[in-house]
Amino acid sequence: MATRTMRKPPEDKYDERRRALAESALRTLGELGYARASLREIAHNSEFSHGVVHYYFRDKLELIVYCVQEYKKTCVTRYDGVVADATTPEGLVDAFAAKLAETIIDEAPMHRLWYDLRAQSMFEEHLREAVTAIDRTLEDMVWRVVTRYAELADAAPALTPNAAYGVLDGVFQQALLGHVGGQDGALSVLDAQVHELMPLMLRR
Repeated sequence: MATRTMRKPPEDKYDERRRALAESALRTLGELGYARASLREIAHNSEFSHGVVHYYFRDKLELIVYCVQEYKKTCVTRYDGVVADATTPEGLVDAFAAKLAETIIDEAPMHRLWYDLRAQSMFEEHLREAVTAIDRTLEDMVWRVVTRYAELADAAPALTPNAAYGVLDGVFQQALLGHVGGQDGALSVLDAQVHELMPLMLRR
């Protein structure tokens, strides 16, 4: 008897195609940024035609929001291992600082795109909902690290989730700016700042 091949529902194929387009588009978006990247430019730098890109995304805004959302879904889980594997507060801080530096080295264009998008949301009302939702997932990610650190240190967090995120996001963005600008020691400064700031987040 012949084996029957299971066909994927049309909506699954549609979602797969959108994800494939997003993966291709991220490279161009990361290089050019929000303002300079058009759908035509994105298509020109990918294996997809402009018509195909436009079929799956009605405009550049929808594509960019989708791309960043998909990227951040993966990004926020990368620190779960740091939280799960930590057995001492010092070890957690070491691993967390190292992971922050690693993602700047490996994915600087994607982080630049995120900060570009977040800045544009102050002017583009249609971006705000997506940016707010992504910010919330990043805040939750930071809070998982902070609360695990507090647990290992037998202490309580001294900051709110929003404040902890704001502090660490600020030093991360500063390090990213230094790194893409060729500043010597930018990642070493990040490491030192994380080690200095994490103890300040605990109530003794």
